[in-house]
Amino acid sequence: MIAVTGIMSHRRIVGRILAVTMALGLGACATTPVPQESFAPAYPAAAPVPPPGAGSLYQARRNVSLFQDVSARRVGDILTVVLVERTSASKKASTSTSRSDKVDLPNPTLLGAPLSFNAPGRSGMDLGLATSVDGSNTFSGAGDAAQSNSLEGRITVTVADVLPNGNLFVRGQKRVRINQGDEYLQFSGIVRPTDVRADNTVISTLVADARIVYTGEGAVASANARGWLGRFFNSKWWPF
Repeated sequence: MIAVTGIMSHRRIVGRILAVTMALGLGACATTPVPQESFAPAYPAAAPVPPPGAGSLYQARRNVSLFQDVSARRVGDILTVVLVERTSASKKASTSTSRSDKVDLPNPTLLGAPLSFNAPGRSGMDLGLATSVDGSNTFSGAGDAAQSNSLEGRITVTVADVLPNGNLFVRGQKRVRINQGDEYLQFSGIVRPTDVRADNTVISTLVADARIVYTGEGAVASANARGWLGRFFNSKWWPF
């Protein structure tokens, strides 16, 4: 009976350890970026619209254009974004320090004679007060990091809102299923109407507060992802 109770207690301990490990591993697996409110765009204040005049030919908030191109300008209009994102960053640092100290204290003299004394237990041995101390330390460190990214293509989005200053807030997504996986491309940002070209396209580098997400899911994406236990051992939660 005592042996059975000991085995059950041991299994409970092992189970708790595994549960804690899995919880930490799942916490380390969270790689989805969380939107930060501090980076939210600043929207201009809307100006009050005067009441429409009775019998007027032109009414407020009603567009009457005799000549108009195909550029997006209203909510629901379509705009094509040309993705030409290229980023490159590098950083290199090195540090080297060296220090050396040396202290020499000669044996002092008293009335022209050097001081000396006998050590306890060592009769016949004259000892002086001369001292010499040497010390040195050296440190050297170096670091190098480089990163480069490129994204090209096109995505057609819709105008989700027209800001009071005339800028367009656009957003949209593209989903492509290829064999056993799905590819997602999401885009959002603020476009200035003057940056829209004659063919109703805009370059992604001219979009303010642009958010571009390109990801995938499925068998291929899962095969290229590290398991949760491997991510745990390479996360900040692993103490060694």
